[in-house]
Amino acid sequence: MECLQKSHILSWANNYCATTVLLMATSRLNYRSCQAKLHTFRTIPQAFPGSKLSVCSRQGGFFFLISQNYSKSRNANSKAPEKIKLSVRNSSALTETNREEHTEKALYKDHSVSGDAIRRRFLEFYASRGHKILPGSSLVPDDPTVLLTIAGMLQFKPIFLGQAPRQVPRATTAQKCIRTNDVENVGRTARHQTFFEMLGNFSFGDYFKHEAIIWAWELATKEFKLPAERLWISIFKDDDEAFRIWNDKVGVPEERIKRMGEEDNFWSSGPTGPCGPCSEIYYDFYPDRGYAGTDLGDGTRFIEFYNLVFMQYNRNDDGSLENLESRNIDTGMGLERMAQILQKVPNNYETDLIYPIVECAAELAGVKYGGADNRIQTHLKVIGDHMRAIVYLISDGVTPSNIGRGYVVRRLIRRVVRTGRLLGIKGDGRGDVEGAFLPIVARTVIDLSKNIDPDVKASSDRILEELRREELRFVQTLERGEKLLDQLLCEALESAKGKDNCRPCLSGKDVFILYDTYGFPIEITNEVAEEKGVSVDLQGFEAEMDIQRRQSQAAHNVVKLSVGSAISELTNRISETSFLGYDTLQCSASIVGLLVNGIPVAEASKGDEVEIVLNKTPFYAESGGQIGDHGFLSLQGSGENISQSIVEIIDVQKSGGSLFVHRGLVKEGKISVGTEVNAAVDAILRQRAKVHHTATHLLQSALKKVVGNETSQAGSLVAFDRLRFDFNLHRPMSEHEITKVESLVNTWIGNAVPLQSQIMPLSDAKQAGAIAMFGEKYGDEVRVVEVPGVSKELCGGTHVSNTAEIRGFKIISEQGIASGIRRIEAVAGEAFIEYVNSQDGVVKQLCSTFKVKVEDIPRRVDNLLEELRTVRNETSTLRAKMATMKASMIVHTASVIGTAEASMHCRVLVANMDDLDAESLKAAAEHLLSLLNDPAAIVLGSSTDGKVNLVAAFSPKIVKCGLQAGKFVGNIARLCGGGGGGRQNFAQAGGRNPEKLIDALEKARTDLELALSTSS
Repeated sequence: MECLQKSHILSWANNYCATTVLLMATSRLNYRSCQAKLHTFRTIPQAFPGSKLSVCSRQGGFFFLISQNYSKSRNANSKAPEKIKLSVRNSSALTETNREEHTEKALYKDHSVSGDAIRRRFLEFYASRGHKILPGSSLVPDDPTVLLTIAGMLQFKPIFLGQAPRQVPRATTAQKCIRTNDVENVGRTARHQTFFEMLGNFSFGDYFKHEAIIWAWELATKEFKLPAERLWISIFKDDDEAFRIWNDKVGVPEERIKRMGEEDNFWSSGPTGPCGPCSEIYYDFYPDRGYAGTDLGDGTRFIEFYNLVFMQYNRNDDGSLENLESRNIDTGMGLERMAQILQKVPNNYETDLIYPIVECAAELAGVKYGGADNRIQTHLKVIGDHMRAIVYLISDGVTPSNIGRGYVVRRLIRRVVRTGRLLGIKGDGRGDVEGAFLPIVARTVIDLSKNIDPDVKASSDRILEELRREELRFVQTLERGEKLLDQLLCEALESAKGKDNCRPCLSGKDVFILYDTYGFPIEITNEVAEEKGVSVDLQGFEAEMDIQRRQSQAAHNVVKLSVGSAISELTNRISETSFLGYDTLQCSASIVGLLVNGIPVAEASKGDEVEIVLNKTPFYAESGGQIGDHGFLSLQGSGENISQSIVEIIDVQKSGGSLFVHRGLVKEGKISVGTEVNAAVDAILRQRAKVHHTATHLLQSALKKVVGNETSQAGSLVAFDRLRFDFNLHRPMSEHEITKVESLVNTWIGNAVPLQSQIMPLSDAKQAGAIAMFGEKYGDEVRVVEVPGVSKELCGGTHVSNTAEIRGFKIISEQGIASGIRRIEAVAGEAFIEYVNSQDGVVKQLCSTFKVKVEDIPRRVDNLLEELRTVRNETSTLRAKMATMKASMIVHTASVIGTAEASMHCRVLVANMDDLDAESLKAAAEHLLSLLNDPAAIVLGSSTDGKVNLVAAFSPKIVKCGLQAGKFVGNIARLCGGGGGGRQNFAQAGGRNPEKLIDALEKARTDLELALSTSS
């Protein structure tokens, strides 16, 4: 084993930028080799007194490191130490006896470079430069073009588009982000993550490139004290302005500034819209490698930690670029990446942001992260990363399901569960084999969330219960997958019998189904298959995985920006609409914007569908679940033209959060921009909306009391005819619970409680216990609506002044709409009266039809149902008898396969049974099988109501010949546009094309005769 020269060691150590010098003493080895050869280093000439010999991991391998306290101000020519003090310490390959000496643990104690400190220092740095610290947004974006929040700039998208006015000229945020398009790389690289925090500073038409670059450099080199000589810069190849700032103003040498192409250093959201060059700052872990042939994409040497986007152009449809009137700055610094650099750890997972989660998982698995091999460490990293994503998504209201965001959570949960099984975690990992380990790991994530998102702690009970339930449910799915795997292996072995040089093989599609549907890791499938002597089509599996990856990457992983729409242009030149609707239902207003078919016009006439922007309005625009008001805009003519102009308003929407867009139809006359109109809301419909909105608040409070305080809103609709309320609950409500909720709400209505509303700072409202409404965005000041003693919520909607106005409340339905999500539909006020009257009419009609009193209706209906069941059973029995009689008449048509000399004579009967239903067809097949001697194979078909029914029944000897009824009839059914399957000896199938039945049965006859001729 070869040691480096002392001069090389000291050079490397000085470049490491540490108060403790680390001296590399050997080339990359695996951990076992390092431990085995440790004795070699004990004979190294003792040239460095006070030093320690350590085994440490870095960039995927292990190294011996000699460390000692070494002052940076020491004269380079000073005499080197003469003695080594030996001890073993390992930052990644840690042993049980020296855990307290863990290098990273020591670094975590330096609170100035903890993850929380880095976040705080970043925000304070920009706050001192005129930026307002704004809260990060939810992982569930208020943007239909993206599934999840994937970038720090997403909450500012309307401002960048010009759809909303800027509230501040400069802002800085710490934003939670989720990206799952390359989830397979998590744990395999040093910095791939699904959940990460993006620290950003933003300028909305204020400062630009010069300040952004200067401040980014100051932050890196002065605030975080990164050595300037370790920082490299990338710029867009044509951005000479950025080059001059970096080179002339900052002083970065030209050889450390890399010009890169559009693919790497030109930001755009799509083919059109805002775009511009970007510049990135990279940290160099190995500056001693020099400048020759440097590639910033070399992940073993560089890490990009800060990206500056200079949004200065708009790309037109023809591809041309034009300067934006308002140039913006959008930056992003990866918190985990900066933590990796400052905490001097080999990857993001060993920072204090993630490592405590990794340690928790390792403890449950009974392993030590430091002493584990690469495979085990990768699994632990996957759990560390995914658990952060899962906890924060559930906290933000995403529940596991099979669609959209819910599928993202479910997929991550299942990856963690199956990864835990690969690590050997059984049950909860602490002795309860029927328990769940995800809630235990999640508690560590929740403990770390205080400075990221305080709401996580408040939602902890809901998060833990959701994880427990989902894990236990998935474990059952895994057990079903084990049974399926056994079945597939048996089928593969059976199909290979009698075939020379044919090794049984699991298809890539089957392996993918096991992986994707049942959560079976490819490693487990491969291992079990090998034990059975079955190979696995890994190439086919990868092909299926590629299809899924492409679908995942294509869905909602880019922030779409586009400019130029008419509404966007209006937003740029029109001040926000003043809403007067809390205090009045009509007012005079000026038309400041007018569109017909989406095109700005000066005038609109009778019959035109229009979008109108007023300077002020009493109309409520749809938000917070409440639909927009209806009503009229009217203009009385004067002079010779005395006819009245009328516009019927049928919807009101917000644009960019500030403009109210009134959509309607010109019923009479003409309207034009600048005209003064009378805006009048339909008072009856407004009252219906107010009643249903206040009833929604009462409903949520009642659910919390009856079902549990952890119940929270997952969506709502406040309409004129009903209300709809979605909430998290993993079971149906009982009739008793529904009745109790109704009773509570009606009690509060009867108590005639006056409502109170007030405007207050958001922080004060939250401190007062006000509940935020699902999907609503809030500014610095909010409106709090309170039903004293009942509910207190942040809400911008319209409400009654007293609960007595609601008059009555009735739940119409309660049902599940997704995994863990229930939906209540209810009516109140006038809609409640209409509903009661409607139900009363139905009851009266039933009384008249059945000639009974109201109280006797249930008994009369029960009697009718019993009579109907009796008739149906009798009919079914008669059909079965008819089917067996028909079968007896065709038994003689069975053909015999085999000769007199053959060892086995097989009887085959394939027939079209015309219009027998599926149950009768089954009875006929069973009867025929009992009449024909073993071996016998029967395939019957029929068509009823435009559908095909098929059944296959094979005797035991037929099955022993290798024929399986399930597979056989499934293949035949595909000819009829259907499918099916079942047991080896009996199976049913169906199809959609009755016209193909004759051909399908002929195919069945041919295949059976061929297969049985070969066997006999």
